Amino acid sequence: MAQQNEEALGMGIFGRRARRGIAPSELLAAALCCLWLVGAAIYFLLMGNDFSAGGAGGFIMTLLAVFLPVAVIWLAASAARSARIMREETVRLQSTIDAMRHSYLTQSHAHHAERNPEVEAKIARLEQAQKQTEQALTTFSTTRNLVRAEAEIPRPHAQPVVEEQPSLALEPQAADTAPPLERDDMIKALHFPENAEDEAGFAALRRALKDRKVAGLVTAAQDVLTLLSQDGIYMDDLRPDRARPEIWRRFAQGHRGREVAALGGIRDRSSLALTAGRMKSDPVFRDAAHHFLRRFDDVFLEFEETATDEDIARLSDTRTARAFMLLGRVTGTFT
Repeated sequence: MAQQNEEALGMGIFGRRARRGIAPSELLAAALCCLWLVGAAIYFLLMGNDFSAGGAGGFIMTLLAVFLPVAVIWLAASAARSARIMREETVRLQSTIDAMRHSYLTQSHAHHAERNPEVEAKIARLEQAQKQTEQALTTFSTTRNLVRAEAEIPRPHAQPVVEEQPSLALEPQAADTAPPLERDDMIKALHFPENAEDEAGFAALRRALKDRKVAGLVTAAQDVLTLLSQDGIYMDDLRPDRARPEIWRRFAQGHRGREVAALGGIRDRSSLALTAGRMKSDPVFRDAAHHFLRRFDDVFLEFEETATDEDIARLSDTRTARAFMLLGRVTGTFT
């Protein structure tokens, strides 16, 4: 059964070689040699011819006359055998080439047939992620406008209050009297909601917008992310090399150069090239990027003073932090 399968596969030179028997040319050579030797024996022995006559020279000539034809016959048989082996090896080599070609074509068709669905599925997932990101940004923009509109609506007083003196411009505003923003809410806000159903993300975003500094950073980050998305650059597609929390702390403490170079962990060449080109050609994008970098630096400087290493690690994995790493590397902030 194994032999049948091997023959069916046509393994060529990689298959098991068949045992070669005695070729017809070898049988013919053996027969001719026997006839020649029998004839020589009859000539010298039975017919009374003395093969030793003539001395040593005659003896040598007699031996050559007897055995030289035998050697020629076997030389011809050996040449025929070599020719037959070469033909067999040629056939085996051709079979191997045909088998390899058939295997390559089969694997190519199978790989092509299996690859298309995977590629299509991956493209579909990327398109779905892009739609979710755009939907989240649109929802966030609508929420921010609603929060602003709500803050601008005048609140009717329950009872009229008669003021003897005009109010001063130095009175505390709502943002100044708001409670301190929790670090967890700040991190969620800087990562932005995952999708329109991310209620916790939107709740943290609303609380972050009540903080003056964080609200400025969130607005600047949204502007930068929107501009980057116009070039097809999305933070979810980037996989930067994570820097240790102590490197982030050094950056907050004012260190620059090789000590904080690990913060520029974005390795996506296409994103770096597109961003660098946009920085040179688009003044609006350049101003928005520099404004965002200043906002991030101010907020992170205050955040680092009370944050734990875990908080810094979580913050560094947000979409806002990835945008900071991308723009910081393009503008040379970490050098």
